[in-house]
Amino acid sequence: MMKTILNDKQLLFGILGIIFLLIIVMFAPNIATYDPYFFGPDILNEVGENGHLLGTNKMGQDIFSMIIYGTRTSLQVAVISALISGLLGILIGGIAGFFGGTVDRVVSEIINIFMMLPTFFLILLIIALFGNSIINVMIVIGLTTWPSNAKLMRAQALSLRERTFVKAATAMGETKGQILFKYIIPNGIFPVIANTTVGMSNAILTEAGLSFLGLGDPNIISWGQMIYDGKSFLTSAWWIATFAGVAIVITVTIFYLLGDGLNHVMNPKHSKGKGV
Repeated sequence: MMKTILNDKQLLFGILGIIFLLIIVMFAPNIATYDPYFFGPDILNEVGENGHLLGTNKMGQDIFSMIIYGTRTSLQVAVISALISGLLGILIGGIAGFFGGTVDRVVSEIINIFMMLPTFFLILLIIALFGNSIINVMIVIGLTTWPSNAKLMRAQALSLRERTFVKAATAMGETKGQILFKYIIPNGIFPVIANTTVGMSNAILTEAGLSFLGLGDPNIISWGQMIYDGKSFLTSAWWIATFAGVAIVITVTIFYLLGDGLNHVMNPKHSKGKGV
């Protein structure tokens, strides 16, 4: 396993990046130089002024500390929304592909309908109707991004149900439910894992986009919210929005590297090409 990770640079950099982000999340109170929720007297301080490493915003909040705590929000959104999306996709796609027939046709049509819908505008509508708390944001992102995972799992299930070990399990009298959860899902889950990891980066961008439009949770610190607050100060206090934007780019890149690396490692064709 370690050799595989070292051989794939994208996966290696992705894992190192995730470790870096987790360290920030776990030790945020120790890394942050100020309380990010504290409205101090130093308003719109420049980078490095009065001990503020990345300056302050219009409310006197320390930008560096807000960036650190914003990491928590981004990872929370990424992980929870991706889990919802992944679990729904695996279950729905597995059922459709394994049972086939009418079940597959109905589920496939539902998946196609969801994939044709403009996802971001659907998220905007739901947030406008049910509120913009961070819990709602995570649930909505998860509930609107499962179709791609479902299509992947369905394709895996369609292939696996014809395999000898599945037919042997059927002949031995195991129920369809047992076969689905013991053989189909465990053996077909790997492409979904890679896709879900990439989906985490999209979840971060979606949350940032909602916050930038003023539809994020105002009670938490978010990089998108920081950009929203700093866009009117781009010419006079560029640091408010710039560093938050850089943080988003770095974090999204880390998740893309991790997802792409996992896709390489879990792809049998890639493994054969490497002589594994």
